[in-house]
Amino acid sequence: MGRWEPNARERLERAALELFEERGYDSTTAAGIAERAGLAKSSFFRHFADKREVLFGGQDMLNRLVADAITASPPEATPIETLGAALDAVAVVFADERRALARRRQAIVAGHDDLRERELLKLAALTGCVADALRGRGVPDPAAGLAAELAGLAFRSAFARWIDPSDDHDFATVARQELKALVAATAALT
Repeated sequence: MGRWEPNARERLERAALELFEERGYDSTTAAGIAERAGLAKSSFFRHFADKREVLFGGQDMLNRLVADAITASPPEATPIETLGAALDAVAVVFADERRALARRRQAIVAGHDDLRERELLKLAALTGCVADALRGRGVPDPAAGLAAELAGLAFRSAFARWIDPSDDHDFATVARQELKALVAATAALT
């Protein structure tokens, strides 16, 4: 592929996954990823801060989707209903055609402590975004914080189910099921 061809970001992501799988995460460099993608090293750094970010791109978009869905929910919607809307909104990122790629990515993340840590930090940022959006709707603490934690748990559980080869449901369905199960479990605590 020539340097002028479109989709540089996607090419870099694919090249990185290939190299992580072939050579191992630790043995792969940003320069190697750029070379595999047919791009200059400087192109890599226009799209990603470091090689870890190749695996975690899109966080800002995910946060924006969540915040916008919560904000756009009808005024009479309960916090849990707004969480359902937020999970539905992020489902566009987890389209079925990305499932195989997500499985490969997750296998790499699972094998490295620093990547698992980065994943937890990204989840914490998403949870914070949910809490802020709920507070913006007038949901007081601790309810906003608790609902945000439920959303984070539902998201993490839904993602794990979605990439599981034995489950072929779409992300939105799985996320709604996970949220419903968590709400039921919370109610059982009283």
